[in-house]
Amino acid sequence: MTAGALIGAGLLLIVVGLAWALIPGMGRLPGDVRLEGDGWTIYAPIATSIALSVGLTLVLAIVSRLGRRR
Repeated sequence: MTAGALIGAGLLLIVVGLAWALIPGMGRLPGDVRLEGDGWTIYAPIATSIALSVGLTLVLAIVSRLGRRR
């Protein structure tokens, strides 16, 4: 990976992190599991992880196809 690709990946992560706060409901989807007890909390964002995985797969597939056309 070149330095430019690493910088681009870092910038992409910053943009996604900032956009995360603007997407309503992310991190609180119906499939996310939260268990609370006396002095402890376990949070497993299962539905959020699946949604992110599908979204990133689509984005990377599009980027990959655009890259092969050059």
